[in-house]
Parts: sequence; structure tokens; C-alpha cells
Amino acid sequence: MSPGPPATQPEQARPVSRHKRLIVVVVCAFTIILDGYDLTVYGAIVPSLLEYQQWDVSEAEAGTLGSYALIGMLIGALVVGTLTDLVGRRRIVIGCVIWFSTGMLLTAFAPTPEAFGLLRFVTGLGLGGVIPTAIALTLEYAEPHRRNMTNAIMFSGYAIGGIAAALVAIPVLARFEWQTLFWLGALPALVLVPLAYFALPESPNYLRARGREEEARKLADRYGVTLEESPEAPRDRARSKGALSNVGALVGRDLLAGTLLFWVANGMGLLLVYGLNTWLAGIMFSAGFPLGSSLTFLMALNLGAILGAPTGGALADRFGSKRVVTTMFATAAACILIMSMQPPMVLLYVCVAVAGACTIGTTILVNSFTGNFYPAALRATGLGWALAVGRIGAIIGPIYGGLVVGSGLGVEVNFYAFVIPAVIGAFAVVAVPRSRAAVLPEKTAQPVDEQG
Repeated sequence: MSPGPPATQPEQARPVSRHKRLIVVVVCAFTIILDGYDLTVYGAIVPSLLEYQQWDVSEAEAGTLGSYALIGMLIGALVVGTLTDLVGRRRIVIGCVIWFSTGMLLTAFAPTPEAFGLLRFVTGLGLGGVIPTAIALTLEYAEPHRRNMTNAIMFSGYAIGGIAAALVAIPVLARFEWQTLFWLGALPALVLVPLAYFALPESPNYLRARGREEEARKLADRYGVTLEESPEAPRDRARSKGALSNVGALVGRDLLAGTLLFWVANGMGLLLVYGLNTWLAGIMFSAGFPLGSSLTFLMALNLGAILGAPTGGALADRFGSKRVVTTMFATAAACILIMSMQPPMVLLYVCVAVAGACTIGTTILVNSFTGNFYPAALRATGLGWALAVGRIGAIIGPIYGGLVVGSGLGVEVNFYAFVIPAVIGAFAVVAVPRSRAAVLPEKTAQPVDEQG
């Protein structure tokens, strides 16, 4: 009997290719670190921006300027996430890094608040586009039984980038103008773009979907990747599908319910992430904590995400994504509820850290769950749309928190307000049906159960 095609035997190449897979994850994590840096650095410069006499920006205007990057991310995730499945994931990663790094550099030289806002929007297009692409590549090159944990580790780069922005801002803003933080954020592209160009491979499943079967098999063999095929897809993929066909498949009969529920889960998760990152310090300050202590709660929130996301990913690989993500949403709700009861300081910090793990970390795992729900040929498109619609939650989060904090209903109500989206997110994940288009590795009898 002749041996099967190389791509169906990843275990033969795995000892040699494991470090090659790691390079893919490292490059994707590097892009997400820069993403986290950019989105957090704006919060770090807001006090300096308000004191920048040349512009005379008010608090309301500063809030509006901060939303432009998020709007750009929504459009970028929607458009670029769809294009990724059509033009290739490697090219999208490199192009988006160049795009948002150039945007950050130009932002440092913005002459007016209007130009600043426009450049933040333009930068957001690249930031939003790179996220679904990085997730799709990571899920594809991760070892099948460690997909959730690998993606969680990769996406923890977001929190690392946020902490890096805060740590860099402290000494830089003490000596230089706020613009310095933006051109410093553009410098890593000088390393990342060449690294991605020479070390980042294309997606084998993308190549197969475009009809480049032999090239896909050779690449899959080199990296020990198992080629995937949705059960209903034809074996011959010589003809390319259009963007509208891919988008239409997301809302087709087999995937519609899951697509809508993932949109809700992403929206609630991002509302929690951006709402808490924007207002946690203010809520704690209004609760009577000094400003310095209030800011340390933000550090605890992001540190919790760094520790909690990989742990949640490992649990999801073992027990199923649905079960773990639902539990994490519920745990976030419980921790925020306990915070409203003014517990002892040690317990309060623990609750904040666990809330970080179960909001930022849960959003990361929702992305993994979303990616594994769709067939390989639709993965980046499905992720792009889920992240784009979810980005509405990110935009609403700071506004929602501001309305609640400004309502004067009391400190407890500020916490209750963030319990609600966590509960909605948990119910949305529970309701996700088993995908009829679940990804099946070639010549594998049973699909990996991501439903929990």
C-alpha cells in the first residue's frame, strides 16, 4: 500500500516542525502586542492631551478622538477580515503592520485635533484587520489538541502591549511630549515586517481553497499542519469564491444561529474589556480609593488577563470551549458583583485580577471558539465579522460606563452595570449550536469537539 499524502501525516513532521510552528505564533503575538500598545497608549496620553495648549481639547472632545481608532478597527475587521480569505493571510499581516505603524508615525506629527482624529481612524483600519488574520493563522498552525491554549497565549500579547504602553509612558511623559509615544510605537515595525516577510508562511488551507493543492500539501508537510476540509465542500477548489459568497455562507442556514450568537458574545466581551479599562480606575476613585491605588487596579486587571487567558485556553482544550467560556463569563459576573460589596483589600485585588482573566481572557477564548466553529475556508471571514460587530460593544463600552458613572445612582450600581453584559455573554455562548460545517481534518473519523 502506498503511503498517504504528506499533509495527512503531521505526526511524522511534528518533531522537526514544532519550532517552525512556534515562529508563526511568535510573529502573530508580536503584531498583537503592537495592537495592545496602540490602543492603550491613547489612554496614557489623555491627561497630557488635555493640557496641550496648542489644541485646547476638552474632555468630551478627547473622548470622541479616542473612539475614532475603535471605529476604524470595526471597519478594518469587517473589510480586511473578509479579504484575508481571498488574498492570503501572510500578505494581510505584513500589509496591516505597515499600515498601522505608518499611521502611528504620522499621528505623532498631526498638526490639528481633526488631523489627529483622522489618523487614529486610519490606524484603526490596520489594527482591526490584523486581529482576525493573526487568530486564523495561529489556530491553523497550532497543534490540534492545543489550539485554544496556543491562541490564548498569542493573544495575551494584547495585555502585554497595554502594560508596556503604561510602563513606557511613565518615564517618557516625564521628559518628552505625548507625541513621542506614537513614533516609539511605530519603531517595532522595522523588526516585525522583515521578520514576517522572511519567516511567516502562507496558510496551507488558504492555498488549497484557491486550488493550489500541490503547493498546499508541500507547505503542510513542511510545518506538520493537517489540511482541513469542510464536509460539504467539493474536493476541487480550482475556482475562487468571491467575498460576497463567503459572507453569505456565514448567514446561511447551517451557520446563521451560531454567527449571530458569536456576534453577541463578542460584543458583550468587548464592552466589558473597554468599559472596565476605561472606567475601573474612575469607579474605584469614586469609591474612595486614592488615584494611585485606583490605577493599580487597572494593572491587576491586565495582569489577570495575562495569567488567566492561557489557563482558560488549556481548560478549553480539555473540557470544550463552550463549557469553559460560559463559566468564565459567569465568574466575571460574580467577581464584579463581589467588588460592589466592598470586600477586604486582598479579596478586592483578587476579584479584579480574576475579572481581568474572565473578561479580557474570555474575549480571547471567544475568538478561538469562533474560529473553530467555521470551516477553514471561512475562518478569517467569520472572525472578521464577529470582531467587527463585536467592536460595536467596544465603542459602546466607554459610553455605557460613562452614562452609568455619571448617573449618580451610587457606587454599587456602577458595578451592577457591568454584571449585566457578562450574564448576557454567558447565555449567548450557552445557546451556540453545534456547527453543521464543523472543520474535519482529512481522513480523520471524528471532529474535535469544541462545543463542550
